[in-house]
Amino acid sequence: MSDGIQWLVGLENWMSSVVFARGISAHELAVRMGADPHGATEPMTDSQAWSLEMEGYRPGADGDGVVRVGECAGWSFALEYGDSTGGDLLAEISRDGVEAIRYVPMQEHPPATVEYARDGLVLCGFGLHEENHRYGKEPDLLIPDLAAGQVLSPDGQTLLSPEDPADEDYEDFRVTYRRTLSVIERRFGLNLPPACLREARLPAYAVRGTPNMMI
Repeated sequence: MSDGIQWLVGLENWMSSVVFARGISAHELAVRMGADPHGATEPMTDSQAWSLEMEGYRPGADGDGVVRVGECAGWSFALEYGDSTGGDLLAEISRDGVEAIRYVPMQEHPPATVEYARDGLVLCGFGLHEENHRYGKEPDLLIPDLAAGQVLSPDGQTLLSPEDPADEDYEDFRVTYRRTLSVIERRFGLNLPPACLREARLPAYAVRGTPNMMI
């Protein structure tokens, strides 16, 4: 059984983002996010990445951003740490026919967000449980998928409640978040096993600022 990406909703302490890209290697994804092509570290785990010396904010200058990169199910992925670049460079990541998706895990307020870009343009983005407020060059692109997944009405204007309101947890934001992530997971064939985030040793790159990359 695929791990998919719905499990990302359960993360409580890991608040960085994930960028997926289809059509380029993991190394090229890191480079498009600002990495030195020759700047890969020895593979490291999630806990080792968090132990790097990073400044999240510098007055008048960039903070430090780091990514760990890998590949799964036909997509490259970058796990972002610190002041990373995925939100600023998603269109650049997707140039030359590449597809790119960024998921920003947040708690209920502000919501987690999903953005989809292709061929140099951010086509569609929205907050989870705010799917009726969309943006991008083609903001309605995913309405058929979200309607089929019982997230939105077919006109894209109304949020739908979970199918089982008798479930005492049906209003929990994690329930509604999982419904939307299940739609994104199916539409694009995304899969990110939990071990890739936690235990797997993956090459890391500095993508912003001047983090100390020694572990």
